[in-house]
Amino acid sequence: MVNLRSILALAALALGTPVAFAQGFNGGIPAGWTCTGNCGTAGADGVVTLAPSGGTAYGWVSSAQGATGVSPFALGGETDGSRLRSTAFSATGGDPLQFSFNYVTSDGSEFADYAWARVLDAGDLSQVALLFTARTQPSGSIIPGFGLPSPDATVSPNNVPIIGGAPSWSPLGASSGKCFASGCGYTGWVTSNYTFASSGSYILEFGVTDWKDQIYDSGMAFDGITVAGNPITPVPEPETYALLLAGLALVGSVARRRRSA
Repeated sequence: MVNLRSILALAALALGTPVAFAQGFNGGIPAGWTCTGNCGTAGADGVVTLAPSGGTAYGWVSSAQGATGVSPFALGGETDGSRLRSTAFSATGGDPLQFSFNYVTSDGSEFADYAWARVLDAGDLSQVALLFTARTQPSGSIIPGFGLPSPDATVSPNNVPIIGGAPSWSPLGASSGKCFASGCGYTGWVTSNYTFASSGSYILEFGVTDWKDQIYDSGMAFDGITVAGNPITPVPEPETYALLLAGLALVGSVARRRRSA
């Protein structure tokens, strides 16, 4: 017997209907997203509450148990960190991209860890836009991060000092609840807003790295990712279209048999 429900679900996926992405990170990291280093999802945990978007979980990256060579920048002191990339998705010129993020660091003083988010071209992974940077420093706004390139997006609020203290947050691993010198803490939830200049296929990247050492780690939470007000939806692979056509042909065949019976 043909499972029409399965065929219709496949059709919804191939036509770009939000499936895995519709719940954000509530069900874990979406299928097809790729992590280098240490990434995951969590609910309200320590200093990081749930995001304003209202999900039951958010995504995160952490430099605790991270990998080397993940940063797209070369300041000369990067050590280990983590990077999470989405599957490819489509956007039209003029579409707004919005999400919330929260930078958390147990490092301070001269050990200026940092985090970032970027939009990449899905074809060659070249940078299309630097959405924001956040970097440890004892006072003043830590967004954008000092010594890093200027971002292409705007953030709200536009002045983001660190909320000081030894941040308790499980993704920091052994560094949770610890602090090295001034500059430790978290930003609270900040909103990033960017408008695509042209239509295309893109990948969203979130990352964090330690700087000058591999202890007193840093991380970042993120959630509420939308393009033109909708959850981002993966671009279907060519084989998905082939499966869709085969499924629709099967549906048609069953319908014809039922009419002739």
